[in-house]
Amino acid sequence: IEALNLDVRTVTMGVNLQDCVDTDPKKTGERIRHKLVSLAAHLRQDAKNIEQKYGIPIVNVRIAVTPIANLLSHPSVENFVYVAHVLESAAAEVNIDFIGGYSALVQKGFTEAERALVGSIPRALSETERVCSSVNVASTKAGINMDAVCLMGGVIKQTAHLTAERDGIGCAKLVVFANAVEDN
Repeated sequence: IEALNLDVRTVTMGVNLQDCVDTDPKKTGERIRHKLVSLAAHLRQDAKNIEQKYGIPIVNVRIAVTPIANLLSHPSVENFVYVAHVLESAAAEVNIDFIGGYSALVQKGFTEAERALVGSIPRALSETERVCSSVNVASTKAGINMDAVCLMGGVIKQTAHLTAERDGIGCAKLVVFANAVEDN
């Protein structure tokens, strides 16, 4: 471990947020925050305990959640940015490094919610520190959603612009996938 600088890059807790959905985006946000804080309250300490027990450094502790595009019944850029702030707040409260799942799976086309989430990504990533985003634009089975590829080019550029003073960190927290695992 010391000679080769081995480590555990990331410990991830997966959290299903499907039961947090409400017709009111604010209530959805409250439920998300409550669930994340209650489930991950000891995640950082648990990672430290594992690190000490096995003597292997753990670099990052993170949470991965249900794709957020699936959770809002009243999708809008503003509502999704609100949820990004909820995720950020919960992540800060439990002292984790990253929270993933600010995501959409659009390889088969866009829903209204997915289009709104994708449109919100530049703001969400520029206004948060821990929130990470991903968009799956293609799969072997469905092919390539060229509208999504085109749209994501603009999203990446706008995200870079909005986080330029921080070395474009927003783009480091954004992944454009092909063949993302849909049920992870």
